[in-house]
Amino acid sequence: MADKYDLTPQSVFTDLKAGKIVLVDVREPAEFANQRIHGALLHPLSTFEPKAIPVDGSRRIVFQCGSGKRSRMALNTFMKETGADAAHLAGGIAAWTSAGQPCIRLDPATGAIVDKGDY
Repeated sequence: MADKYDLTPQSVFTDLKAGKIVLVDVREPAEFANQRIHGALLHPLSTFEPKAIPVDGSRRIVFQCGSGKRSRMALNTFMKETGADAAHLAGGIAAWTSAGQPCIRLDPATGAIVDKGDY
């Protein structure tokens, strides 16, 4: 972990299940359609508007992307423009899946939705 804004897959999973965070995926729609984390909201970095993120004061905003680079950019922009507390999933969805956390994904062979992560 580089700093206090880098969260592990396990801590994000635990907080997401407990309703303590709002997870915001900043990847592009095609990436989101192919594989995503349950409960994540889509706000692509290419059209990112920090003030459009739903901040309610009771849940921390956590950004996520493919590898952690775009989510860190979104985090920095979001905190600068809103002043709200936030963090990001270090390593992105790649770290999430490597840690064995559940995702919704498309089966490339059939186009069927594969969802083994109901929580």
